[in-house]
Amino acid sequence: MLTSPVFLALVLSLVSAFCYAAAAVVQERTAAGTADLRGTLARGSWWWAVGLNASGALLHVVALRYGPLTLVQPLGALTLVVAVPLGSLAVRRRTSGTQWRGMALTLVGLTALLAATAAGQAPDDTLGTAEVLGVALVAFVVIAVLVRSGLGGLGRLGGLAFAAASGVASGVGSTLAQKLAVGPTLSWSVAVVAVLAVAFASAGLLLSQKAYRSGLGGPLALLTLVNPVTASVIGIGLLGEGFRYGTVGTLIALAGAVVAARGVVLLSRPQPRYGRYGRSGGQPAPAPTPDLTPAPDLTPAPVLVPARLLRARLPSAARLRPVTVELTGTSRTV
Repeated sequence: MLTSPVFLALVLSLVSAFCYAAAAVVQERTAAGTADLRGTLARGSWWWAVGLNASGALLHVVALRYGPLTLVQPLGALTLVVAVPLGSLAVRRRTSGTQWRGMALTLVGLTALLAATAAGQAPDDTLGTAEVLGVALVAFVVIAVLVRSGLGGLGRLGGLAFAAASGVASGVGSTLAQKLAVGPTLSWSVAVVAVLAVAFASAGLLLSQKAYRSGLGGPLALLTLVNPVTASVIGIGLLGEGFRYGTVGTLIALAGAVVAARGVVLLSRPQPRYGRYGRSGGQPAPAPTPDLTPAPDLTPAPVLVPARLLRARLPSAARLRPVTVELTGTSRTV
């Protein structure tokens, strides 16, 4: 088992998910502090995210060399499982009970998928040139529609549209990358596939950056769901990939997918951004305590006259005259 291709694909997918999760957290924090793409490219943190995404993509491609699309792509949901605690750690916020339940459900669902798809054999079939061009054309149309919807959407809805487009682009890019990983031969068709794979992977990265401006949870969850669905549809429909144990295996895989999707939805719920000493778990923040400190008394202090002057006898010839006291300005005069 430890030397089987599927086990190697599993280990590579786990490390790849960690790289993608770290990159997603860095991207979200970078997007929150920049207003446009030019400002994003000028920040060093974004290039760290690019490096982490590149490392995750490289490991993901190698995993596709040893495992089928229906196995490797759903393991991408581990990205969200890792990204949630990393995001909480980055903002010094405790992970809520809802998030822990989401992580548990996601892991249970992925375990069921792993049991139904881990056949122990490396893939030996890839898309043909005509199939590659057809998939690329359909994906381009779908991405264009989603991007247009994202540009016309407001706030969270626009971010979800960009996330869905990113998921489609990433799923197609992984499918094309598998063709390059499984015994490629030098030809013009392989060069076309390489260009298309890089283009879709880059589009997925830029679209995810756009999506994270509306937050991390929802866009990352939708991206995590759309990516394996896209790749699995291609793998089952065009490459003949399936599940073990016949109908029972298919039912196990579907049940695992439903459970994992439920976990991803729980993980995608927005959480309050309180600090280390703030409340967590979705509880409302306490109302601010009103400031009851009395306003300072700006009334000028009275002019004190020594008592011995008051007891002194005035000359008999002295006449009492009115005294004018000036209490304004920088000094007091009598």
